[in-house]
Amino acid sequence: MDQRKLYYFDNNATTRVAPEVVEAMLPFLTESWGNPSSAYGFGRGVGRHLDRARAQVAALLNAEPREITFTSCGTESNNTAIHSALVTQPGKRHILTTAVEHSATLKFSQHLQKRGYDVTFLPVESDGTLDIHLLEKSIRPDTAIVSLMWANNETGVLFPLEEVAAICRSRGVLVHTDAVQTPGKLKLDVRELGVDFLSLSAHKLHAPKGIGVLFVKRRTKFQPYVVGGGQELGRRGGTENVPYIVGFGCAAEMAQGHWEEENTRVRALRDRLEKAILKTIPGTVRNGSRDTRLPNTSNLAFEGVEAEGVLMLLDQLGICVSSGSACTTGSLDPSHVLTAMGLTPARARSSIRLSLGRYTTTEEVDYVLKHLPGVIAKLRAASPLKLEVPARAVQPAVPSLR
Repeated sequence: MDQRKLYYFDNNATTRVAPEVVEAMLPFLTESWGNPSSAYGFGRGVGRHLDRARAQVAALLNAEPREITFTSCGTESNNTAIHSALVTQPGKRHILTTAVEHSATLKFSQHLQKRGYDVTFLPVESDGTLDIHLLEKSIRPDTAIVSLMWANNETGVLFPLEEVAAICRSRGVLVHTDAVQTPGKLKLDVRELGVDFLSLSAHKLHAPKGIGVLFVKRRTKFQPYVVGGGQELGRRGGTENVPYIVGFGCAAEMAQGHWEEENTRVRALRDRLEKAILKTIPGTVRNGSRDTRLPNTSNLAFEGVEAEGVLMLLDQLGICVSSGSACTTGSLDPSHVLTAMGLTPARARSSIRLSLGRYTTTEEVDYVLKHLPGVIAKLRAASPLKLEVPARAVQPAVPSLR
């Protein structure tokens, strides 16, 4: 294994598992390995820890434990919410979502289109924000569900979820949000949000990959997507992944105490990093809204280079960043999120995402600022692409795209 010092700026892709989470999980891999559905005491004892984890996740969301269903990941949670809305309302065959959703929603919606459902993919503004009036006008009598991200995984741009939920409620339409990027970064309160379904994934908040959550509001009609032995209060078949559920519960409890830090310390580090890059590297622009976004995310375009080259050179320096969603890494197509915002394919391909987290330090930010200007300069010197934006024209936002 590579033992180089790691400078990790890809927390929107996945997060380091917190040591406290590992410690909480270990007994359920070594000692308390029983099946929580068993009738005997050994199994029932394990089941009590599952109940505790459910209560911990519920507390993170200000939900009731019975409203929490454990799944395998955020993708399953997203698919389940949309599936349930359709099968419990057979007379409604319209889905309303956006063009910048995670592939978990986007591709499932495209799959449903092939099966005869009608899907509207709402466009976004040039800064990635949503036209709430367009959304309202796009709701139809046969709309089964409105499904949209609360925070975009590539740009960090936030949608006005409370307002969307209020509109849907007034029209009698179910609303689901992919809130995978928000725990530990924003305050979560499903009562204030007013949503019917909400998806989370544990590996975005310092717990392991392979465990997710679907919040289902009490009294909301629901049809399971995974049918089996009636686990998870009948909402999801399959033996529960107890060690990972316990880890999720521990991480959820920890996240409650960290969202204020993300809005102060982590935000300050992100702003310092972004401002310095925009100031010192000519031809650099921010993609997405400056203010209406997560406190940890920065998406930047470097004119005259390809993001793939930037990632490769930074990787040689031990710096981990991405050019978009980890779920689409390897695709030759430019980011669907950035192109939906009106960016040219060239600018989309020149963009990288830096996402900070709980363990990001000032030293790591300084290291990136020390090396990134040289990386961009080296790539531009070797590139046949001409840099068209002079140093004095560095822009902090994207008004030219309007």
